[in-house]
Amino acid sequence: MSIALTGATGFVGQALLDEANRREQPIRALTRRPQAARSLVEWVEGDMSNPVALALLCHGADAVIHVAGLTKATDPAAFTEANVTGTERLLAAANEKKIKRVVFVSSLSAREPGLSAYGASKAKAEALVETSGLDWTIVRPPGVYGPHDVDYFEMFRSAKFGFVPLPPRGASSIIHVADLARLLLDLVDAPPALARRRLFEPDDGREGGWSHKELAKAIGKAVGRRVVAPHLPKALMLAGARADRLLRGDKARLTSDRVGYMAHPNWVARSDRGVPPAVWRPYIAGEDGLDQTAQWYRDAGWL
Repeated sequence: MSIALTGATGFVGQALLDEANRREQPIRALTRRPQAARSLVEWVEGDMSNPVALALLCHGADAVIHVAGLTKATDPAAFTEANVTGTERLLAAANEKKIKRVVFVSSLSAREPGLSAYGASKAKAEALVETSGLDWTIVRPPGVYGPHDVDYFEMFRSAKFGFVPLPPRGASSIIHVADLARLLLDLVDAPPALARRRLFEPDDGREGGWSHKELAKAIGKAVGRRVVAPHLPKALMLAGARADRLLRGDKARLTSDRVGYMAHPNWVARSDRGVPPAVWRPYIAGEDGLDQTAQWYRDAGWL
């Protein structure tokens, strides 16, 4: 089977390429810039704004895994261009090249599209996938962490100093990037009755997810520190987002849009949207994954 992949150079995409290599699964992968040769990977230069590159990516493929997406932006219109219009272009190319199967990586934020432009863009992209005429599966991952991740790293680095600021009280689910990569590949040829035209919310197997405080303490334990983890009011987080914009401009990591969904109290994966065990189940429990990730950060010199 030939699989086309978007988002191959990102955090999740790189983990997916690693898993595909372990399975000896060939991948045709989209990239904005030249990449080093990699076993079983055929690089296609281009991006989600380039219909010619998308057509080349899809040519001869049996399925496409659509991982690419914009998660942070100071201009809300950028989410529409990257996540909605980009998905529309990819689906058009897939249909033109007679691809039958698409696995789309969305986000739990699509559950509450009124909270953020990011979540709204993912919800609109989901609607495009569902009406594409392709054989689709949508995956809404919760917080994805693991080696190489820069988002959760902020919590690990903060925990190293014994202090982890948190959003208002709430809970969320998490998933290790290696487990997510396995899921995306498993879904490509999963039994149709179990996985086709379905929307899944996978997690690490922890029922009820993690309260923000529990997760902060678990990360503190992983880095060998007992942490103080106060909940910050949304107004203070918005002030922090404005400060980050002043300091880092378009490279700001905390934006008002991110605050919109971070302050929501419930980002726990729903059990009625769980992946059937016959298709996939998580291998990496949260505590183990956090410990392994902290060790990777140490070995890489990040902590």
